[in-house]
This record gives sequence, C-alpha cells and structure tokens, in this order.
Amino acid sequence: MNLAGKFTVGATVVIVGGLVALAAPAVAGVHAELSSWAIFTPTDDSHDERETDVDPGGAAVDELGDGYVDVGHGIAIPRNSPPGCDEPAWLHLGAMSASLSGELVDRGARDFAEGSAILDPEGRVVSYSVAPGDALSAIGERFCLANAGTIATLNHTRTIHPGDTLLLHPNASLPWIPYFNPADAPGGYQQVPYQRAIEAMSEAAHAGDLDAMRAIFTDDLAGLFPDPADAELIADALAVGDLGVLRQMFA
Repeated sequence: MNLAGKFTVGATVVIVGGLVALAAPAVAGVHAELSSWAIFTPTDDSHDERETDVDPGGAAVDELGDGYVDVGHGIAIPRNSPPGCDEPAWLHLGAMSASLSGELVDRGARDFAEGSAILDPEGRVVSYSVAPGDALSAIGERFCLANAGTIATLNHTRTIHPGDTLLLHPNASLPWIPYFNPADAPGGYQQVPYQRAIEAMSEAAHAGDLDAMRAIFTDDLAGLFPDPADAELIADALAVGDLGVLRQMFA
C-alpha cells in the first residue's frame, strides 16, 4: 500500500456540556445487503456495557456553535472536515460493534481515491473497491468521512491494496469483532496471535471459505477471548454459516 494511505487525526479534545469535541480538522489533505439474523437483532437493553461512549444529546452542540456537527456517542466534529463536507460522516467502533453516523456522499473519483463505490439496493454507499495508489485520507475526502483512518481498523487490516473491497457502512444491527484485541483484554494479552487469527478470519470470509474460518476459529482464535460469550457469538455465526454476517464480523 502507498504509505500516504496512513494518516493521523490531530485533534484537541474539548469538553462542553459533557460532549467530546474534536477541535481541529479531522482529515488531512491528500453491501451488498447483509442478512438480518435474529440472534443479532438489537433490543432496547442490548447496549454493550463495555462501551465507553456516551451520547449526551444535541444540546451540547449548541454550546459549541454552528461550526460543529454532533456525530453521536458524545463526539462533535468541525463542519467542513473533510473540506467541502458540511455534514461529515463518522465511523464508531465499539467493544463488539461498528456503526456509521451520517451518510456517505460520493463526490466522485479523485487523485488517490479512483476506485469504485459499491451501493446497496437503496443506492447508499456501503463499500469501496480499492484502485492502485489509493490512500485512506483521500477516500475519506471523496465520501465525506471525517475519520477515514478508521476504515483500516474496521476492515481488520493495517494496509490497503488494489482490489480490496473495504466496508464503509457497517450494519449496526450486526456484531463487529475488534481488530487489535478484545475490549476486555488484560495486561500482557497475546495481541499478535489474536491479530493474526483475526486477519486470517477476514481473508477466509472474503474468500467465502467457511471450512477455513471454522478451522481458524477452533485452532487459533476461540481461546483468545477473555469473555467466553464473545467466542460463543462467533461460534453461533459459524454454525449458521451466513457469509453476509461473517463478512461484517470480520470485514
């Protein structure tokens, strides 16, 4: 991958009325429809208690002024970040969840973002096919996604390559498996074996190889979750064999 695909969000954190505000520009310069599996249908009390984000409502945004947009989970970001995006979108990654605040707007191919947008039946951008030379920051600018660096983490990778299909709009009703380590990982956790197993699961999911996924899970991944319930959730998905669900879990 072109190293320009990596970038860091530089932000000053400001607390206003309980709202976390990113007080600097969030981006620097240059589904297929998923299955609705009943086990994953959220209920009113299904919020993961390990989530640390809190949504205080829109009142605090008023204190920040019209220059900020409330993207949920207690986060406000500047308008016009990326430049020209009055209502930027934001990816939220939780303990076992991923969601998008706002809508992705395809502003057209450009330098370092010349790939193809993939739409769902309603015409919404859900995924992106990577072209040679593409960079995450430019992909974010193309689709008005303020925290484009999160795309790599969402897709369980450190790099992107031509031909990759990147999930951009996760289905919030389905689980997503954390990439770097489980949210409740203790000190001294075996992060490298976990990451390698997650990457292998992602590769097998994209290849549609359920047998490989089941073997990787049994041999390398199942025992690495501090909370057995997380492993059981994956085991249930593998038992059902729904690739739409599994590709979201291991995007």
